[in-house]
Order: sequence, then structure tokens, then C-alpha cells
Amino acid sequence: MKVLIADDHAILRKGLIEILHESFPTMEYFEASNSIEALQITRKETLDLILLDISMPGRNGLETLKQIRADGIQTPILILSVQPEDQYAIRALKAGASGFLNKDSAPEELINAVNLILRGKKYISSNIVDKLAQSLSRPIDQPLYETLSDRELQVLKFIASGKTVSEIGREISLTVNTISTYRARILDKLNLKNNAELTRYALDNSLV
Repeated sequence: MKVLIADDHAILRKGLIEILHESFPTMEYFEASNSIEALQITRKETLDLILLDISMPGRNGLETLKQIRADGIQTPILILSVQPEDQYAIRALKAGASGFLNKDSAPEELINAVNLILRGKKYISSNIVDKLAQSLSRPIDQPLYETLSDRELQVLKFIASGKTVSEIGREISLTVNTISTYRARILDKLNLKNNAELTRYALDNSLV
């Protein structure tokens, strides 16, 4: 059985291998530190499982996931992330992931997720089940911007007002990477592609 672990932190990759080895001693492990390496391995090897970090440098985990599926590779993929599940899990599952696991989860939960996925099932935490239920009960006519968090709405308004990511970061004392993450979440939630569409959306909905 062959497994690819794609994460830009070598220590974390080794830790995952140690955890998995206890339950799957015969597994053969491949490691990748970025999307390019991950895609090279997925295109060369016939894998049984892929563990994919969502925050790799360059092309992120979700983009890598989409490319793997675009390549016609159907290997089960478990997305790993320190990001909030409610922001990324459903998005990852829609993109073709077999599951989403927060890196703060206990080792036993990782083994449970892997076992389920290897049996052809999906791994969804109870938190995500709750989020799915909430999304189903949300009023159909509710404006999409109502799905944004307070911070996301704040960042949206700043972007629509013409501020750069760096300027926003200084304004609300957050890093450029954090602001960029908020921007990505906003674009995803509102089904928009770029700042121009975001600005038009804000104007059309009287948000600025």
C-alpha cells in the first residue's frame, strides 16, 4: 500500500508517518514538500492514499487537489489543515477530497479518518455535519454576504474601498498572509473571482 504525505513541514511529515506506521506497518510512504513535488509523485506512482496539507507554498492544497482530479487520478485524498473547518472543509469535499481533518485532532482521529477513507467512505467531523445542517436551513433569499464573518465583512469593505492587502494588514494589525486568507474566503463564499468583481458586488449591495 502506497501513501503520499504532502506538507511543507518535514517534522510534521515524519510525525504523520510515525502515527500511521503503528496501524499500517506495511505502508510505503512518499513525501512532498510542495505542490510540484506532490503532482510529480501522483503522476508517477499508483497511490492508495494521499494526505494533503491545505497551506503549502505556491499552489495550495485545494488547487493541488483540483489538479490531481483534473489529471484523472481518483486516489482518495485526506486534506489536513490548521484552518477552521467551517471555512474550508465543505469547499475541499466539493473539490473532490475524501475527507478533511484539522491538524489539532488526536492521532486516533487520523487513524479513524484513514480507515474510513480506505474503505471508500467519506470522513466528515461532527462539526462539519452541523455546518452542513445549518447551510441547509439557511433561508434561500438570504444575501450571500450574510454568510461572511464580521472580520471577513470588514476586509471586504476595505478591499472594495481600494485598500491593498498590506494597507489592510496595517489598519487592523494582521499579517499580509492572514488578510490574503480572508480575501480568499470572501471570494469563495461570494462566488467571485477577483477584486474587481468583489468591488462591484460591494457597490451593488450598498456595502461601501
